[in-house]
Amino acid sequence: MAVVASSVGAMTTVTRNLALELAPARFNLLAAGFLDTPLSASLLGEGLEARRAQLREVLPIKRMVEVTEVAAQATYVMWNGAPTGAVFDIDGGESLLLSVEGRPPAEYSR
Repeated sequence: MAVVASSVGAMTTVTRNLALELAPARFNLLAAGFLDTPLSASLLGEGLEARRAQLREVLPIKRMVEVTEVAAQATYVMWNGAPTGAVFDIDGGESLLLSVEGRPPAEYSR
């Protein structure tokens, strides 16, 4: 978990610095959560259904984020010329759980 948190922090910092240093070019970060994709299915194999059930139980939206939702946010960010240096969390509320509780809920780490 520490590696992921460090990576996200670094990507956020790079995104914001690029937005400032290379303005008026725009730089934004789409921070997607665990997506229901063929790749995640192949990585988790038989554990995919357990992971889906876990996310339905823990995430505020009670389901996994779909690829089309990330694509819709990307389209919005490209269409709207105002955002720059922004981080868009598309994770079903996972980042809220981490920021409010400071760690994943107990049932999330099982």
